[in-house]
Amino acid sequence: MNIQATESLNLLQPSQYSGKSLGLKKSLVSRHAMTVLKGLKQKGYDSYLVGGCVRDLLLGLEPKDFDVSTNASPEQVRRVFRNARVIGRRFKIVHVRFGREVIEVATYRGAPESSHEDESSHRVGEEGRLLADNIYGTRDEDAIRRDLSVNALYYDPTSDEVLDYHDGLADIKQGLLRIIGDPPERYREDPVRMLRVVRFASKLGFEIDSSASVALDKHVDLLTNIPPARLFDEVLKLFHSGSAVMTFEKLRQHGLFEYLFPATDQLLNSEEEGYPRTFLPLALKNTDKRIQQGKPVIPAFLYAVLLWEPFRQYKMAAMEQGISEYDSIHQAADQAIVEQLSTVAIPRRFTAQMREIWVMQFFFDQRKSRHISRLLENRKFRAGYDFLLLRESVGQTTRDTADWWTRVQDVDENERIKMIRSLPGNSKKRRRRKKKSSRQ
Repeated sequence: MNIQATESLNLLQPSQYSGKSLGLKKSLVSRHAMTVLKGLKQKGYDSYLVGGCVRDLLLGLEPKDFDVSTNASPEQVRRVFRNARVIGRRFKIVHVRFGREVIEVATYRGAPESSHEDESSHRVGEEGRLLADNIYGTRDEDAIRRDLSVNALYYDPTSDEVLDYHDGLADIKQGLLRIIGDPPERYREDPVRMLRVVRFASKLGFEIDSSASVALDKHVDLLTNIPPARLFDEVLKLFHSGSAVMTFEKLRQHGLFEYLFPATDQLLNSEEEGYPRTFLPLALKNTDKRIQQGKPVIPAFLYAVLLWEPFRQYKMAAMEQGISEYDSIHQAADQAIVEQLSTVAIPRRFTAQMREIWVMQFFFDQRKSRHISRLLENRKFRAGYDFLLLRESVGQTTRDTADWWTRVQDVDENERIKMIRSLPGNSKKRRRRKKKSSRQ
């Protein structure tokens, strides 16, 4: 890797600033992150906040996650904190858990050329992708190994010192995302960096540096080298960041979306009844709104949205073959999910919930009395109902259907019975059973 070979010989000297002079608010730093920083320092180790949390603090934002960088090895970190656990194989890190909050601690990465460790610590595939990266080094070497200048800022809240190795502060002021080192080489090391660049550009409203952007367009096919299991979480990060619409647009602009969701992308390029397909953009807009309002979002709903267009296509194809609508739903779900698993692996518990959301749409449209109570009691009813409203907004179901399901949730039991009995096909009087004549 040229970036390490060339720069490790002449390591950069960081610019030093006080957090106060940069307007950085220590009060926004998690108390649990402070506990980890102080705990490592008390044992004689270096420890800094690094990455996105420092970037967000400098932007005046409250970070959601805090990452710590240290010269302590993962095993040493684990010995310092009883509530710590070493995770990962390719990239070993430590999770220090405080209730629901997790502080991620990573050891400074070093230059492999200067290491005498065995091959298992650092492996590179034929295409240049890092298969393992557990070579440890100094803070200066670690700064060279980071991906973006805005994510290569180190902050020590105890001394109020900020270290800037790659003019990250200037890039933050300019609203610029710049790759450290040679963009094509860094993308080959880890193609997921292309997704990270798009995610940060969308989330922060930053421009992508021209060299990083050009290299991104030329190397999108590198995503085929990423294991599908790894991309599941990356997709959640892309679309659950509060800027899903912008992320979606940039992914399509740079040709990345088709590598994540090929069947969906193909359908989005075609019109439906002479009009562009609007379901997915509208659903992502709704996701952004929910996140901004602090409402929960679930992975199954997102993936049900992302695969809805292929699912619909496969369902219609099955029905044209004479298969019943209900059976067509299950066949289409199988096809849509199985095809998708070759690019993005979706855990089974979420595929089961996706199926449930899709099947609910059939019962919502049918409005048969025997199904209504069970639907209302279903744990995933709210997700299915929200999906119904999205379908109604693009004309895939009637306003009457959506309004009926909206109302039936809020009325008392007696009114609900009346609503169900008034439905077409549900008003027939039950035939009275003839009383059995008693034998004399």
